[in-house]
Amino acid sequence: QVQLVESGGGLVQAGGSLRLSCAASGRTFSGYIMGWFRQAPGKEREFAARITRTGGSTSYADSVKGRFTISRDNAKKTVYLQMNSLKPEDTAVYYCAAARIIASGRTSGEYDYWGQGTQVTVSS
Repeated sequence: QVQLVESGGGLVQAGGSLRLSCAASGRTFSGYIMGWFRQAPGKEREFAARITRTGGSTSYADSVKGRFTISRDNAKKTVYLQMNSLKPEDTAVYYCAAARIIASGRTSGEYDYWGQGTQVTVSS
């Protein structure tokens, strides 16, 4: 069992940066692939980024590639999402998720545990 708690969301102007954190409970954090998803009002939840257990491999949605960076600190049981050059279309609730086994890691159904989400609002 893993419990996930996101933090770091807020209001930022276009072009600005935010760093999201997701703190996990449980002893086996390093055994999980971690992902970040987001959901804008009226839209489906979409993949943003994912990172493998050791952090050796990452994957990004085309919409965030080059602007967002996912990382993890297994000693702190925390995964991060550094978001730079933010755009109004990045406005969404951001969720972190944990998976034991994935195929691509790009679909929400692959993940076993979810946080409650943190709101990110980017003003133009």
